[in-house]
Amino acid sequence: MAHLLGADDIRLVVGTRTLLDGVSLGLDDGDRVGVVGPNGAGKSTLLRLLAGTAVPDAGRVTRVGGLRIGMLDQRDESPAGTSIRDLVHGESAEHTWAGDAGIRAVHAGLLGDLDLDAPANTLSGGQRRRVALAALLVADHDVLFLDEPTNHLDVEGVAWLAEHLQARYARPGARGALVVVTHDRWFLDAVCTRMWEVTGDGTGAVEGYEGGYAAYVLARAERARTAAVTAEKRNNLLRKELAWLRRGAPARTSKPKFRLDAAAALIADEPNPRDTLELTRMATRRLGKDVLDLEGVTVRMPARDGDPDAAEKVLFDDVTWRLGPGDRYGVVGVNGAGKTTLLRLLAGRLAPTEGTVKRGKTIHVAELTQDVDELDEIGGLRVVEVIEQEKRTVAVDGKELTAAQLVERLGFTRERSQTLVRDLSGGERRRLQLLRLLVGEPNVLLLDEPTNDLDTDTLAAIEDLLDGWPGTLIVVSHDRYLLERVCDREVALLGDGTIRDLPGGVEEYLALRKAAMAAAASGGTRAAGATGAGAGATSSGTGDAGGADGAQPAPSGADVRAAKKEIGRIERRLSKIAELEARLHDKMAAQATDHAAVLDLDKQLRELADEKDTLEAEWMEAAELLD
Repeated sequence: MAHLLGADDIRLVVGTRTLLDGVSLGLDDGDRVGVVGPNGAGKSTLLRLLAGTAVPDAGRVTRVGGLRIGMLDQRDESPAGTSIRDLVHGESAEHTWAGDAGIRAVHAGLLGDLDLDAPANTLSGGQRRRVALAALLVADHDVLFLDEPTNHLDVEGVAWLAEHLQARYARPGARGALVVVTHDRWFLDAVCTRMWEVTGDGTGAVEGYEGGYAAYVLARAERARTAAVTAEKRNNLLRKELAWLRRGAPARTSKPKFRLDAAAALIADEPNPRDTLELTRMATRRLGKDVLDLEGVTVRMPARDGDPDAAEKVLFDDVTWRLGPGDRYGVVGVNGAGKTTLLRLLAGRLAPTEGTVKRGKTIHVAELTQDVDELDEIGGLRVVEVIEQEKRTVAVDGKELTAAQLVERLGFTRERSQTLVRDLSGGERRRLQLLRLLVGEPNVLLLDEPTNDLDTDTLAAIEDLLDGWPGTLIVVSHDRYLLERVCDREVALLGDGTIRDLPGGVEEYLALRKAAMAAAASGGTRAAGATGAGAGATSSGTGDAGGADGAQPAPSGADVRAAKKEIGRIERRLSKIAELEARLHDKMAAQATDHAAVLDLDKQLRELADEKDTLEAEWMEAAELLD
């Protein structure tokens, strides 16, 4: 593979912090690299140095001649007076790009619902991100640097982007490389074949790992285990050296200098404790039998001011949805379908136009909104003072902790716990928002895009907390990894006024959306699959039409017997696949340091996952005959 770009011993210091030190990296044709690390560790800085928009204090970055580099940063600029067409295609005439199948695919995937001549400064955050991505992708750069490309994208947009990047950079003989910074673990696993971890521990190091995010987690766990063994040996030697040095002043004067130097080196080499986020399960208030019920709920949004032709928008139409104690739902849907509105209904911040929201007598609801600006009113308080306002002491694992002890255990170092709220980073503000909710000991938790601004380590810690949290949980997120980890079921808002249950999870939602767009493109009168509220939710007037008279023909007895036989076969194979997957995971853990073995095992897991997806689709098709 041809070498494209390399960094040789680069170093960068910002203020008193060493972000990068002695970093040497390289990119070849076909490389797809994911960059992870704590917030503020220097991931975006690393991308800018490699892309050439920033210069290191020491070392150098070399690039082959004629290399075309594209860079997507976290700011999507929309200058006044420009249209979407201007941002994506500049001054290029339409006939020069309209005939290119690749560019048409980008238009369909990212700009299908946008008017190219619309003013760019009127776009929403998600639309600006899609336009910025489209502008990069149509240019077809050799090396593409993407800084948080999934920000503001919905599940559908993230899936399309992953598929497009795989087709562009993973095909045999493809020229070019991709480097992406993102906290979306599903995206990293779907796209990347290598990982770089910017450690952020003060050493300025960047560690390299082979494989996607799953392989990275396994390999890092093995490195941590090895480091723990090494640290224990070093500590034992350190204790012996220090004990030897403490044997009285007269003896100390006669000790060989090399022994003193050895002890000093050991002390200096003692690693700083990692800034981990240790989230502790909070006690929850008792939940009764009744939690939250939407009964015949309709929500209409008024037409936009100043637009007399705009029609009133119906977000929910006669919806009934019942939530019980311990239910855990993930919510996905198209932009503008009402995901945040649904949370506002459940939280009691919005009254329905029609219908009722029944609330159990024992529920205590906490809602995490997307608005971190809500902390501005307490910007003059320190982190520990914010928690003290909510609760001065909290019982954790049978022990009573003060607010200061709790804050330190929940990821803020002693120094950061004394930081003013207005001086916190975006990720720290998000973490503080969640902590304020949890110390209140809620039993119903509503989370609106909880992964925003959080790094992968923090996300993993929050998932550990939510995974065993015993209350009722509703999560709105585009992060498939999070939804599949902490939720038992998913529902979709497809923009038709219903809440649709998704037995097949996010994959089923994406299939429904593809079918809906295909139906719309072929002149279909309504979106395919967007009818009916599904299990756990109902909506009036959503029955599927079948045949000329609207009734589906009844299956024959032979068809029913064949369907039962097929279901039995599929379930036996699915059980076998589950056993095989468990064995492969055990093998990956045992061989975590053998990159070649991990990649081979990961390939086998993906093949099993593909077979399982096919079998589940066949199971659903057979089960429909038995309904």
